[in-house]
Amino acid sequence: MGLKFSYTLLAPIYDSIVASSTQPMRINSLKRLNKSTPQNILINGIGTGLDIPYLPPQHNYTATDLTPAMLEKCKLRMAQHNLDIKLHTADVMHLPFADNQFDIVLMNLILAVVPDPLLALQEASRVVKPSGKIFIMDKFIRAGQFAPTRRLLNLFMRHIATRTDVVFETLLKQCPELILLNDKPALLNGWFRLIDLQKK
Repeated sequence: MGLKFSYTLLAPIYDSIVASSTQPMRINSLKRLNKSTPQNILINGIGTGLDIPYLPPQHNYTATDLTPAMLEKCKLRMAQHNLDIKLHTADVMHLPFADNQFDIVLMNLILAVVPDPLLALQEASRVVKPSGKIFIMDKFIRAGQFAPTRRLLNLFMRHIATRTDVVFETLLKQCPELILLNDKPALLNGWFRLIDLQKK
């Protein structure tokens, strides 16, 4: 089952599945955007727009999602919160933006969803400016962690909605232009993490 197809099916019920369980973690993630100076921010994988109520209004936002059905729900949420976001139907593994375009790239619950998380991270790195930041909120297995249940679960979940076997440290090693600034647990004893990166 393709990611676009599965999330088209999930769009009508997505909020009821993930909204309440991810809200505290989502709020903490978006606190990283609380700068007074306006920034050009790319939100990769905005989905139905669950981030929107917590986005600081002073920034200039661009957002992507692979699934038009998710973006339609996002537009409704944008109207409710009077927030202008430039929406693009796009694949985060092949972004339609120029190099060095954004001050910040936000990736909430996207790296562990896409088929090729390394390519998604490399694309985020490509479009962020030198000295720009990439803010990540997602679930990862630690390097060297056995995690047999999560690895077994991945055999089924990766075809439906998300991966449960992504090792962030492996991704970062292959992006030498990125510096790790912060890495802290966000939920479920550190399975979900808040990670801050900076481009050299």
